[in-house]
Amino acid sequence: MANQFNPRDVTWLSFNERVLQEAMDGNVPLHLRIRFLGIFSNNLDEFFRVRVAGLKRAMDFKDKFITESFYQAPTKILQQINEIVIHQQQNFDKTWKKIQIEMAEQKIFIRSAKNLSPAQERFVKEYFDEMVESNVIPILLHENVPMPYLRDKSLYLGVAMRKKEFQYESKFAIIEIPSRAVGRFVLLPSEDKAEKNVMLLEDVIIYNLPHIFSYFGYTDFEAHCFKVTKDAEFDLDNDIKTTLAQKIEKGIKSRRKGKPTRFVFDKEMDKALLEFLIRKLHLSKKDSIIPGGKIHNFRHFMDFPDVFKMYRKPEERNSFDHAMFIGQRVTDVIQKTDVLLTFPYHRYTPVIDLLRESAMDPEVKSIQITAYRLASQSKIVNALINAVRNGKEVTVMLELRARFDEESNLEWKEILEQEGVKVLFGIPNKKVHAKLCIIKKRSHNKTVQYGFVSTGNFNEKTAKIYGDHLLMTSDRGIMADINKVFNVLRKPKEDILPALKSCKNLLLCPQFMREKIMQHIDKEIEEAKANRHAEMIIKVNSLSDRALIQKIYEAANAGVICRLIVRGIYCAVNQKQFKKKIQAISIVDEYLEHARVMYFYSKGNEDIYISSADWMTRNLDYRIEAAAKVTQKNLKKEIKDMLDIQLSDNVKARILDKKLRNEYVKTGTKEIRSQVETYHYLKSLSAKS
Repeated sequence: MANQFNPRDVTWLSFNERVLQEAMDGNVPLHLRIRFLGIFSNNLDEFFRVRVAGLKRAMDFKDKFITESFYQAPTKILQQINEIVIHQQQNFDKTWKKIQIEMAEQKIFIRSAKNLSPAQERFVKEYFDEMVESNVIPILLHENVPMPYLRDKSLYLGVAMRKKEFQYESKFAIIEIPSRAVGRFVLLPSEDKAEKNVMLLEDVIIYNLPHIFSYFGYTDFEAHCFKVTKDAEFDLDNDIKTTLAQKIEKGIKSRRKGKPTRFVFDKEMDKALLEFLIRKLHLSKKDSIIPGGKIHNFRHFMDFPDVFKMYRKPEERNSFDHAMFIGQRVTDVIQKTDVLLTFPYHRYTPVIDLLRESAMDPEVKSIQITAYRLASQSKIVNALINAVRNGKEVTVMLELRARFDEESNLEWKEILEQEGVKVLFGIPNKKVHAKLCIIKKRSHNKTVQYGFVSTGNFNEKTAKIYGDHLLMTSDRGIMADINKVFNVLRKPKEDILPALKSCKNLLLCPQFMREKIMQHIDKEIEEAKANRHAEMIIKVNSLSDRALIQKIYEAANAGVICRLIVRGIYCAVNQKQFKKKIQAISIVDEYLEHARVMYFYSKGNEDIYISSADWMTRNLDYRIEAAAKVTQKNLKKEIKDMLDIQLSDNVKARILDKKLRNEYVKTGTKEIRSQVETYHYLKSLSAKS
């Protein structure tokens, strides 16, 4: 059978197009459409910082293995990327223009330096003097002087200046927009109280350019925005005298020297200035040089000011308390029964409450937890610090290599260690991505253990917008396996596999989760070949692992019902000879679908797992990941019901096909929007409890 795959990076761009579709959808509330534009922009920035950078490095290796890893030659993929991104940028610009028209209908306007009232002009001058000027550092550019260092995530104004008497001579300058220090949006005064006027910080600066450059006597100014995206990867050296934390700090600094992977600019920019910047940045036709609209760094628009008064938050977007914990201590409940929390439908409160109860419980002796991405004002950390102050032994596995969270995790390291928390840093060459917590107490001369396993980060902020599952349990088998994981993390050895192999109740990466998945699929294949019911449902963020895709192909060819819910990267494609076509969909809606779930029919026994791992080689072979088997009957049914709801979605589900067309699923006469239906389903379960 000739296996075929879609290149990972091309399918990722297809996912980002689904995000853009949400911004283009007139049925989506206006403020959310702006937010989706911000998410699209932020996603694209990260894509160029990591994936495009990796492809460019891969071009230097003329190796068959490299081509197989990317599913196509890197040069060919980069060419596709440029074509797709330019097309998406055009749709982005059209969408933003349309949104501004709709904003105007609500009397919400984005003002430029050229369309201010006299009162607004006075306000902008005063605002610049008081809030902005001290953060503005103009840099004059010269042909014979090296280009100054440009920050990766920053936005810049490119300024072309002329004097009346020398109209054909231009001087160039750049100004970094100080949005980190000041904020990107400025609310202007309005004579009409019903009117809202917003000005971007770069336009405040543009208005004040004659003041900024008054010393030089320039009279005419043209200013347009641009940004540079750089290679964000860094290598960790193997100097044994250097701690991991020191290596991370060194790596973060090395990002400053990353090569540009994309140059995005306002297409109205002065041509001479544009040519100067491209030349000084050493960009060529092979690089992604992308003309765009007036506004860049659109990721800031995820936090656009709340000026939309016409929007009423639907009931289905309000989190509610899980019925099992109302009026009861979390600790008491989970020592009797397993409880499944599904965010953001359920409130995150029980997770915080369990840690707070443990911090104050005199019988609790220790808490061990993994941390990958924490909230900026983390209630998780506060509870753990409280536990230390109450005499508990607290251990935190803090992943310092969590991409783009390295700096904040280094700061958490300092805070936790100062408070007396034992901080672990994992295993060389393997990120710890498993989401585990175990709490031990000594009660009536017995050791009691309980905790939780999650598909998502222990982060109460993202739990409001990320769809995840968290299993709270005192299952002895799961607790025994979590203990084994922490023993490995506490005393990491070169060969960690023997210790992890003894785990019986958690599926663990590296290696063992992959083996178990293969075994499950093989059993379904056997059943299909015997003409018995065989089915698997896989929900992940990304599916790109070649071996697992080939195993899915084998299952589809044998007649196994393969139903896949994949939010992002999806490299598999249906083939003509499949006995049962793969049903693959992607759901992009207000919440970010983040849960990983595996369902195998298993002769009617229905084996179900919740997992931290995507079906990607990096997760399965190069990370510590964990999947917990859900054994309680009511919880198995709950998860299966939610999977069925998602597979029935005909509002926000897109078909994942070979051509990456992102066509919406259109089935049935009744509209089923899975995130809304999931809310009603879980709410009905709560009412029955």
